[in-house]
Amino acid sequence: MPSIEYLLTGASILLLLSIISSKFSGRLGVPAVLLFIIIGMLAGAEGIGKIQFDDPWLAQSLGVAALALILFSGGLDTEWKSVRPVVWKGLALSTVGVFLTALLVAWFTIVVLDLSLHEGLLLGAIVSSTDAAAVFAVLRSRKVSLKGELKPLLELESGSNDPTAVFLTIGMIRLIGEPTLTFLDMVLLFVQQMTIGAAMGFLMARGITYLLNHLKLEYEGLYPVLTFTMVFMIYGLTAIIGGNGFLAVYLAGLFLANSDFVHKKSLVRFHDGIAWLMQIIMFLTLGLLVMPSHLSYVWGVGILTAAFLVLVARPLSVFITLLPWRMKLREKAMVMWVGLRGAVPIILATFPMLSGIEQSEMIFNVVFFIVMLSVVVQGTTIPFVARLLKVDSPLFLKARYPLEFEPAPGSKGELVDIFVPPDSFVTGKRLLDIHFPKGVLVALILRNSEYLVPNGQTAIEAGDLLLILADTTTLAELKAFIGRKKEFAS
Repeated sequence: MPSIEYLLTGASILLLLSIISSKFSGRLGVPAVLLFIIIGMLAGAEGIGKIQFDDPWLAQSLGVAALALILFSGGLDTEWKSVRPVVWKGLALSTVGVFLTALLVAWFTIVVLDLSLHEGLLLGAIVSSTDAAAVFAVLRSRKVSLKGELKPLLELESGSNDPTAVFLTIGMIRLIGEPTLTFLDMVLLFVQQMTIGAAMGFLMARGITYLLNHLKLEYEGLYPVLTFTMVFMIYGLTAIIGGNGFLAVYLAGLFLANSDFVHKKSLVRFHDGIAWLMQIIMFLTLGLLVMPSHLSYVWGVGILTAAFLVLVARPLSVFITLLPWRMKLREKAMVMWVGLRGAVPIILATFPMLSGIEQSEMIFNVVFFIVMLSVVVQGTTIPFVARLLKVDSPLFLKARYPLEFEPAPGSKGELVDIFVPPDSFVTGKRLLDIHFPKGVLVALILRNSEYLVPNGQTAIEAGDLLLILADTTTLAELKAFIGRKKEFAS
């Protein structure tokens, strides 16, 4: 066993290489997670690092903890007002869509690849969920976004479909171990897990909000520690009482995102950083666990299954699931293509290994092969497909300001940036001559990439970006006020 000094040095080197590699993922046009896995494989027993790692239990434990933190961060970063119009579509894709994908892949592997019934159903369950987070990382690196409701729809699906895949995988493992279980038993178990998970997510979010606002900790640095701790408490308690812990932590983050509590902005940033750290650790660990030489035995099965999943199973499941809603064909096609597989299937592939199921190593290697192909093929072509289907739009990144405003819970003040169009009636006027709506203060002006601290004599120019502290009740009026054209100004 190497000393702690060697372990810490080796771990820090792997983390540093992963962080640096993320800088090049955009230029290469591939998700950063692919590079994380490759670094893990290169450091593994069959790579140049020669690190011996053969502990599926540790890999699964790290994966479960990491996934809980990633899902919580994903919920915390989701605005309810953006996903509300697509909530039923998203929930349908994350439940019905996942079930259909699992069944179609199971059918293909059983009929075409001659896997057993249990092996096919288990493999289908494991690869049934998507990882749209990797997709948006690729789009951001190419400065591309998606039009209309596509972005919130895919965000909601990716954040909420993992619990269904986890349930299906664990359910199939139980079914293999307990053949007396019936279909009704599985349905009741699903309802139980999702109901308890949703209830715990809501209740724990309310509890966290109360603690954050009333605990009044002496040290500000303890607030991130509090929320970090609560993530694992939510997952653990929910799983102990028979609920779906992953659904609970995601919904807890989502409910918190739309609540008022102290240090909200700093806590969101903290959990975003933690989510990135967990992704790196998770993919490095999984890269260390896989043996590249073993993949050569399953490349045929892997390619065929991956092709069926991308070209048949995902499109069919999306098309059938979205039938009740009117969507343009090109929008549906984009949703069909954004079926990127990520870390969750690889984590779930460790479950059969720990349960002593036959062919578990084969299933793990096939799943790993499918994920790698999905990341390479779909991950690199997402921007091209978005442009081809004409559903892409320019990505506007928010400017970073040299000051920050943290509203107190219940406060109606908000710091917003508003662009001054060339034909706005405020252009050329001094601030003291502009009668802004009540409760408005222009704090900074971004002009030609430089920040100006304004005073009453400062004149507004076309193209200025105004950083304004305003009452939330006047935001709509304020935007309309600044957007008013000169010829219509009285």
